[in-house]
Amino acid sequence: MNDDFRSAAQAAAQLVADYLDELPSRPVWQPMDPAERSALLELELPEDGAGFAELLETVERKIMPHPMGNGNPRFFGWVNSSPQPAGILATLAASAMNPSSAGGDHADVHLERAVVRWIAELVGFPHPAGGGLLTSGTSMATIVCLAAARNRAARNAGWDVREDGLAGMPPLVGYVTGEAHSCVRKAAELLGLGSKHLRVVESDADGHLRLDSLEKAVAEDRAAGRLPFLVVASAGTVGTGAVDPFEPIADLAAREGLWFHIDGAYGAFGVLDPQISHRYAGLERADSLALDPHKWLGVPVDCGCALVRDAQELRGTFSLVPSYLRDEEAGGLGWFSEYGTEQTRPFRSLKVWASIAHRGRSGVARDIAHCTGQARRLGEWVEQDPELELLAPVETSIVAFRFRPAGLGEKAVQQLNSVLPVAIQQRGRVFVTGAVYQGQEMLRACVLNSATTDADLRLLLEEVKSAGAELLDRGRTSK
Repeated sequence: MNDDFRSAAQAAAQLVADYLDELPSRPVWQPMDPAERSALLELELPEDGAGFAELLETVERKIMPHPMGNGNPRFFGWVNSSPQPAGILATLAASAMNPSSAGGDHADVHLERAVVRWIAELVGFPHPAGGGLLTSGTSMATIVCLAAARNRAARNAGWDVREDGLAGMPPLVGYVTGEAHSCVRKAAELLGLGSKHLRVVESDADGHLRLDSLEKAVAEDRAAGRLPFLVVASAGTVGTGAVDPFEPIADLAAREGLWFHIDGAYGAFGVLDPQISHRYAGLERADSLALDPHKWLGVPVDCGCALVRDAQELRGTFSLVPSYLRDEEAGGLGWFSEYGTEQTRPFRSLKVWASIAHRGRSGVARDIAHCTGQARRLGEWVEQDPELELLAPVETSIVAFRFRPAGLGEKAVQQLNSVLPVAIQQRGRVFVTGAVYQGQEMLRACVLNSATTDADLRLLLEEVKSAGAELLDRGRTSK
């Protein structure tokens, strides 16, 4: 058994190394052949087991040829990074150890405390002992942070929400912009706040939260007997990468007694680029920050992180220690399972440690700056091209633009850009996704791969115009 595993592990390492080497020369993504797709969907439960060699052959022939595409330097879709090689190696070791990182005196627990502190140091967020933990992603980190915000607000209003629930309380109201990530609304719904009590305040022309709109909304809710308790700002919206003005939001939150939460899932690490770090002034004043090491840091999925200024707010929200989990040697911080919803927790910290330690702070900052620099260059090229239109300033590493050839009316431009992303994806040379921003269908190119070159960006624009022209020609021909 051990010899078989050793041989298979060596073969698996070679398979992964070959896969990574070949990525840039492969199509970024292509639709699966229907027969191959059906073969996976209809897999039968085997009666007898298969050997390691057979399993690896299946992985090589049937799985790895059909990637999402995000390992390729010409992948610009959504917010999905390529995995850091050091993180890939660490994932194997973590799987071999396979602990539950809920608590106890073993390496993963202590390493998680260290890497959470590293993450806080990277983005300049205060880190009291116990003031954060790794999660599956920012969606879960947001639930963790907003639960603490809810409990503090309820306690201040004289309610014990853990024991009595929200029934009978005046509605707790939170504030977001229309560009807030959907995970914030999901968290509000899951925590019993209700999406109608998550008020959307106005944004300015470039997608930033407007302070006057926020102040007005808070005053209206107080006058109506509701309890304003939360404001959520973004350290890089998913649509355009816009960074909200943290300093004035922090001032208002302090005056009004609101919990100030920052969604930094994608963009918080942009603070490491000196060219744009000024945009993040005031980030350190937030009550909580949610972010994703599995995005811009390239940590293999899954890995998010919740950071809070007051560790006791987290522990007071989640701590529940049954007799069978008592640990008299846990020390003052207790177990990680007292600070979030997960009891059995995977060993996420090793891949975070490896992904950061392999590059160091300077290497991580260099990778971030490369991506933001490439995005600014792409934005400049879009503005210089008469057939393209930049729809928002490039603030982080997302470029929001659309294809707008001469002589095409607005309705036709909207229709064209709504179908253009899929047409580009299917060609396989680059991958870009679409979205709607301020009522306009657009393409959004997110640069997260430090291996992305000027040639890759040029190819992206060529593909946009080529695929767009092909769609227009096909439409004319079909009439």
